[in-house]
Amino acid sequence: MARRLETEIILEYDDERTAEAVASAVSPDNFKTPSGLWVKTVRTEKKVITQIKCEGKFQTFIATIDDLLFCVSTAEKTLQATRKLDKQ
Repeated sequence: MARRLETEIILEYDDERTAEAVASAVSPDNFKTPSGLWVKTVRTEKKVITQIKCEGKFQTFIATIDDLLFCVSTAEKTLQATRKLDKQ
């Protein structure tokens, strides 16, 4: 019997523009998931909300969360770098 694992990750930002940029950066993951894995990311005002559902291995579930947070971190660092360039 397969396990069903679910989580919702909510990240809140200072402004809607940042939330939209982060959500856009990670939303392609909404479409590229193997069978038994479902990932959906949306922006609601200043929040980026990701729901993950996994039917299967715990390792797949954890790896998906890790990948998502790595992508979020990369998006945040890119935004910070571009904002520094804009100020120059």
